[in-house]
Amino acid sequence: MSCPVPCAAWVRRGVAKETPDKVQLSRDELRRLVGEARERLREDADDSDEDEQGQTADGMDVAAAERAESSPKNDDQEENAEKLTDDELAEYDLDKYDEEEDTGDTKLGETLAGLAVYGSNDQDPYITLKSTDQYEQEDFLIKSSDNLVLCGRVDKDYCSLEVHVYNHEEDSFYVHHDIILPAYPLSLEWLNFDPNPDESSGNYVAVGNMTPVIDVWDLDIVDCLEPVFSLGNKKEKKKKKKGKKNVSAEGTVEGHTDAVLDLSWNKQSRNVLASASADSTVILWDMSVGKAAASLTLHTDKVQTLQFHPFETQTLISGSYDKSAVLYDCRSPQDNHRIWRFSGQVERVTWNHFSPCNFLASTEDGFVYCLDARSDKPLFTLKAHEEEVSGLQLSSQVKGCLVTSSADKYVKIWDILGDKPSLIHSRDMKMGVLFCAACCPDFPFVFAFGGEREGLRVWDISTISAVNEVFGNRERLVLAGANSAACSSLASSSSNNSETAMES
Repeated sequence: MSCPVPCAAWVRRGVAKETPDKVQLSRDELRRLVGEARERLREDADDSDEDEQGQTADGMDVAAAERAESSPKNDDQEENAEKLTDDELAEYDLDKYDEEEDTGDTKLGETLAGLAVYGSNDQDPYITLKSTDQYEQEDFLIKSSDNLVLCGRVDKDYCSLEVHVYNHEEDSFYVHHDIILPAYPLSLEWLNFDPNPDESSGNYVAVGNMTPVIDVWDLDIVDCLEPVFSLGNKKEKKKKKKGKKNVSAEGTVEGHTDAVLDLSWNKQSRNVLASASADSTVILWDMSVGKAAASLTLHTDKVQTLQFHPFETQTLISGSYDKSAVLYDCRSPQDNHRIWRFSGQVERVTWNHFSPCNFLASTEDGFVYCLDARSDKPLFTLKAHEEEVSGLQLSSQVKGCLVTSSADKYVKIWDILGDKPSLIHSRDMKMGVLFCAACCPDFPFVFAFGGEREGLRVWDISTISAVNEVFGNRERLVLAGANSAACSSLASSSSNNSETAMES
């Protein structure tokens, strides 16, 4: 059965708690959760009643017509079944099919007489594995050499967040635990900000889904039934007013009014999370108070992707269905921003952490653009795939190693060093349409992919000889915390409110 994986993310080694906590609910807590779940189901049912009533009459008419058409066919099938002759029964001896053959006088007791029965596995000398408890306990522990791989999984009846353990040295990969999600997951973003006053680091994941609400879950807790906290309000839906949009609205922002398509956590200002939504807005959240701080409304269609700069706190890039990418200086986005126009809808954007002034953007028509944030013209334009480029990932440590995934079912590995892209390897992953790609932060050649089937797959591309030939001897760079001296204030250093069209 097909179980799509629309989003995936990695957790660095040494972050997760060695022994995760297990939830133990009291009766009162369980009653409260059941009551809240019933209330949510009742509200969802009330919202869908009007739509279902409009469809019922049409559905009854169609069903009646189908029954009328199928009734003559059923009569013909019954007549054909009666034509089974006695000769055919005799040929296969079907009239004696249910009769049991005489097996002799052997009794069950005589058959089992030579078998030994032991009171427990401990007494049976033929059972060498007396108990699986030890192995289950070992799998439950998370080692300092383990990475966590997170993915949103969509099954027939429910959606879940799966937490996998990946150990590169031991070549192990398994599901540690999962969390039932309230809606279809669309994006994942790991973060370590803890809203508690002691400001200790945590191990959390923010989940964007088909609702306007962002849920933040604690990855160090197993069997949890509710998120640590949520951003936004599902009930808060306001009609858009006609007129000119403001670039930034502060103090009056309540949250999104449609699905959350992407998330980006600010690693320098750890309490800030940015979200992209189908309501055409980007919202900056202050997680310390759990409220929206600002809304950026430069896009005119769904905002599909966004990412904070890896070193500059105030710099953010976003991409939209309106075929544009916008670079913001979040300190004053109305005065300092730059817009690029493309040939198709923007699917993914990502900063080049080895060249802090550069970023990459992929589009629905299969192109990948590399742009300098200070310039109008792209550094290169690459026709990477035949369909939309859904995954756009640079290696975490090897300069110039780019991996793309696409709806055309292929993953491709590129060398873009010197802004001269060349294809190194291409593979059909046999996963159907590919939805996402993510690079391991600790191993530069290990990538995770999600698609419409086969679940989550982890691939070490260094096993490909062509990849080793090109990247094997290339210097591996460990990124420092602040590397923005060469490219400070990207948005404000360029001309204010500029707009550029890309040519394919």
